[in-house]
Amino acid sequence: MAIGTSVAVTKTGKIVGEYRHSWLRPTLLPALLALVVLIIGGVYLDAQSTTINRERARAAVLTELALIRAKLEGNINANIQLVRGLVSTISTEPDAMTPERFEKLAQHLFAEQSQLRSVAIAPDMIITMTYPLAGNERAIGLNYREVPAQRGAAFLARATGRLVLAGPVDLVQGGRGFVSRFPVYVDSVNGRRFWGLVAAVVDVDELYADSGLTDAGLDIQISLTGEDAAEQRLPPFFGPDLRTATPVTAEIALPYGFWTISAVPKGGWDAATGDNWLLRLAIIGAGLLILVPIVVTGHLVGERKLHFFALKGREAELSRMSRRLELALDVSKVGVWELDMASGQETWDDRTNELYGRLSDGGPRTHEDWKAVVHPDDQQRAEDEFRRMIDEDGRYESDYRVMLADGSVRHVRSVAKLYCAPGAPKKVLGVNWDVTADVELNLELKRATAMTQARNAELESARVRIEHNALHDSLTGLPNRRYLDEMLNGLTNKGFAKDQSVALLHIDLDRFKQINDTLGHAAGDAMLIHASAVLRAKCRDNDFVARIGGDEFVVLTTVDDSHDELAALADRIVRQMRQPVTYEGHECRFGVSIGIAKASGSDLKGKQLLINADIALYRAKARGRNCFEFFSDALQAEVVNTKRVADEILTGLERNEFIAFYQPQFDARTLDVVGVEALARWQHPTEGIKAPDSFIPVAEELNVMATIDRLILEQSLAALDAWEAKGLIVPRASVNVSLRRLHDEELITSLRKLDITPGRISFELVESIYLDDNDAVVSWNIDQIKDLGIDVEIDDFGTGYASIVSLQKLRPTRLKIDRQLVMPILKDLPQRQLLTSIIDIGKSMGIEVVAEGVETMEHAAILRDLGCDILQGYAFAPALSAKDLEAFLTKQSWRQAS
Repeated sequence: MAIGTSVAVTKTGKIVGEYRHSWLRPTLLPALLALVVLIIGGVYLDAQSTTINRERARAAVLTELALIRAKLEGNINANIQLVRGLVSTISTEPDAMTPERFEKLAQHLFAEQSQLRSVAIAPDMIITMTYPLAGNERAIGLNYREVPAQRGAAFLARATGRLVLAGPVDLVQGGRGFVSRFPVYVDSVNGRRFWGLVAAVVDVDELYADSGLTDAGLDIQISLTGEDAAEQRLPPFFGPDLRTATPVTAEIALPYGFWTISAVPKGGWDAATGDNWLLRLAIIGAGLLILVPIVVTGHLVGERKLHFFALKGREAELSRMSRRLELALDVSKVGVWELDMASGQETWDDRTNELYGRLSDGGPRTHEDWKAVVHPDDQQRAEDEFRRMIDEDGRYESDYRVMLADGSVRHVRSVAKLYCAPGAPKKVLGVNWDVTADVELNLELKRATAMTQARNAELESARVRIEHNALHDSLTGLPNRRYLDEMLNGLTNKGFAKDQSVALLHIDLDRFKQINDTLGHAAGDAMLIHASAVLRAKCRDNDFVARIGGDEFVVLTTVDDSHDELAALADRIVRQMRQPVTYEGHECRFGVSIGIAKASGSDLKGKQLLINADIALYRAKARGRNCFEFFSDALQAEVVNTKRVADEILTGLERNEFIAFYQPQFDARTLDVVGVEALARWQHPTEGIKAPDSFIPVAEELNVMATIDRLILEQSLAALDAWEAKGLIVPRASVNVSLRRLHDEELITSLRKLDITPGRISFELVESIYLDDNDAVVSWNIDQIKDLGIDVEIDDFGTGYASIVSLQKLRPTRLKIDRQLVMPILKDLPQRQLLTSIIDIGKSMGIEVVAEGVETMEHAAILRDLGCDILQGYAFAPALSAKDLEAFLTKQSWRQAS
């Protein structure tokens, strides 16, 4: 018996030994699967956390960058707006801009908070005044045409008529700065003309400091790059090169070009996103909480098998294993319960009682005890899940809430299994454990996710608002110039269908400045709002309407390949804009001029379309305004030719290609030479000698006629001295003087330097000059000219509106009868009587009378008999060069011809 018992014990020990580690086999696969899932989930959560931290860091950098960008853009615009007032003053009274007045105006600019370093004016693109003068003396006399580094931006401002911002550049007076060049246009009898530039220098260091770029407390690194007025990409001109550091970027719109501002956190993105080790430790801890029950459960399964095989021979071992099981349950905080399906009686261990907030008294439990502690909102669901799962596959798993006596809530996860012992009723054995920490962690993660999504939504909303404000005009709500540029770039990139065209209407308000000047800027704003409403009403819903300047608008529309539709649209706009608008009891009237350009096909160029429309607008204004004009190849050719002539004129002035030709004047009775009229000619290097009508209109637009007049005067004085040295008697020379030169406050000073002998020079003035009684500068200059001994003549008399009163006021030395009145006297007797009346008026006032256009000797005889004093014309000689006139005077061939 003892031997049998020993064998049995030995077999039992062997079996126990075999199964001591066999519990690992069924546990290993679930544990490995759980471990893989935990690793994948942990990596995913870690990546999500890193992404969220990175987005938070980028959002923080973007917020700080947006503030700096707003300051920088605001400072730039503030400096520009300060100088615009000076530009407007110069454009309205360019000839009254004395150094004292300029200094007074400039002082007002520098009284405001700004980053301006200096401001200068450059009539005819040559700096004549600057404020403050101290430290900027080297800028005086700077000619933008002669400085390659600044000539391009200056010519661009002149060509486009708009502000051009360049920089940072090295200044001639030392240091670096941003230079804003404002083109100044003034009204003249021939329309608006280019007067010169106003240049404002913005101090680089002050601009950076006031915009917060150099703030030592910044948490970000900033870099500035951009595109200058010449559409060239600039290298970083502030901060390090951050292009490879995945920076946050924003654009700053400039009048021409743009800047890109980039930023990254100090120390890089890794330092900004922080460390995720706490989250990783939490994930590892949660994984352990999941793995440990799995391992423990597997261990319990193994123990049950050991107990089954060692039940008869190892009661002591069973007791020991029971204690181990209790210890494992205690460590894992898992409660065990059992339900008798037949009687409804339940058995709860101490941990289950603790989870449900009941005393561990070992007493029986029922379903009502369970319902008493389960949250009312979860009872029905948990019961339904229990019945359904047990009936379907004999396995139950559910999560529900437990309400404790102190009012706190605990989250419990319950897992159970139906089992049937032979000869015994069905029972359900289950385990419970507290998952409150897991639920709260999940809720926290959901709250963090929701908060992140809300912040992203706020950032997106802010981005949309900023983008809308950047692309729209704040006054009218219309798209602005930046939006138009994006639209044109889009058209350029995608092209257009062959059977459709895109048209651009460039609209400029006429007489808008008068409303601003008389009723104030509020009235002007009201007119702009009214104009925008008219454009919206007259255009189609899908037409693009934008305000691109002070009183400039653009309509971008798609049309059929016909002018009729565009002409009808433009006509509707012109007619509606003519209607009066009432503002605070005042009736305001203004009109519009419209330039229309059209393009189609895949090679459409948006910027060229805008340039073409601007050319057509210029032609519409030249026609008298309040009308519209289509761009054409002929108009393009005219503009190109005008630009070519303008460039050649400027080059010709640099090369001294403008010379004087002289047409002699003769005494009507003795035929002695009494003077010459100096006439401007252009000695073109390829086209030869060119007459004034081929270059004077363009020269007047360039504001260089005063320079040409001065050159002709200086050459005439030199020629008179040269002829006198050779014994050739030419008593005087008459030179033409433009109205622009008579407005020059420095005219008399420059004439005094020439030391002109009295009676040697005569200035010829057209009638329109001396009819302006209100021009004090012109009247004063004419009086001073007379005091210098320079004669004053009236040119082209009879073609204007001169009156006897104006003759008495001016008291000229001579008046010249226009050739249009001289030519008909051979056959038209009433015309002779008209000339007789003019000559009699001159004689009665002691004014010599000169007749030009004397084509034949018969003309000369009649004019002499009518009492004319001096004759000039092809009957005697054409306009000659100085050398040819010497030969003419030496031969005295006119006497033989007479």
